[in-house]
Amino acid sequence: MNATVNVRDAAVNAIMAAMPDSPGRFRAVVSAGWVLLGLAALIYARMKGIPAWAALPIAAAFLVEFPFYLLPAFQPARLRSPALLAFTSVLPYLIYSVPTGEFHLRGFLILLAISLAASFWYTIFPKNCLADVLLLAFLAAIYVSKILVGVYISPIPKILRDRELATLGHLMLIRTAAIALLAIRGGMTFEYRFIPSAREWLVGLRWSALLIPSCGLALWFLGIADLRSQPHNALIAIGEFAGILWVVALSEEMLFRGMIQQSFEYWTKSPLAALVLASLVFGSAHLAFHGIFPNWRFAIVAAIFGLCCGLAWRESRSIQAGMVTHALGATLYRVFFQ
Repeated sequence: MNATVNVRDAAVNAIMAAMPDSPGRFRAVVSAGWVLLGLAALIYARMKGIPAWAALPIAAAFLVEFPFYLLPAFQPARLRSPALLAFTSVLPYLIYSVPTGEFHLRGFLILLAISLAASFWYTIFPKNCLADVLLLAFLAAIYVSKILVGVYISPIPKILRDRELATLGHLMLIRTAAIALLAIRGGMTFEYRFIPSAREWLVGLRWSALLIPSCGLALWFLGIADLRSQPHNALIAIGEFAGILWVVALSEEMLFRGMIQQSFEYWTKSPLAALVLASLVFGSAHLAFHGIFPNWRFAIVAAIFGLCCGLAWRESRSIQAGMVTHALGATLYRVFFQ
């Protein structure tokens, strides 16, 4: 047991030592991101025909959320105050909802309750594995219930759907959980990092070579391989890959591999058992896929998907390799299936 604890402590120390800690670098990334996101928002608004009175506050909300979403990757200790973390969690909602007339007290109170719970989690509960499990269950309940879709109401529903705007809430939830885990709880043995290393790319690519045919065969065998009449073009596919890598894959690999699989490994003392259990949990989290519950067939495919991502994490011991496997598999699904 002491040897295991020493290894974990050494891993934590190594990760903390490797974390980038440059305010100048953070400002440079934020500035470049604002320019790119601003241009993307302008192009998207024109393509979709979003009027300026709605486009400007919505774009402003995403631009305000952007640096907070980056923050855990640069210096988690910058936001150790749970009260400040909770305030920043509701700020983007206020920025978009008040000017567009979509501020609703009920939605705001729901969002505030979620942000307060996540921000103060480790001041209410002790910093141990049980509290981690409860936090994961809390986050999963929010995600599965789709409660945020009912909070982020689109001012132009015929052009921009509520679930698209709820992306703002999902970004908030990801970085709030990451900051709570990395800065307030501490002791985590995973990195919240956007760019995989060369080795992580290679590991991720290698396991995606297993994921793609195995999940493709499972989709076909289970009768849920619903092909698109016209696959997405290369430009859309690249955009989807980037979005999946830096949002969906980052958050899900952080939770399912960085926390759940690693915790199972610690409790069971069996890497194989941990891999299987974490993959089953990952599959179960997709039981409501496509609005069908229980969607057992897709949950089976998701479990196989999670198994391959878990193998990437096991080889590299980093969530970034799993992110590559995850993003490649999910992007190909989006491009070719519906």
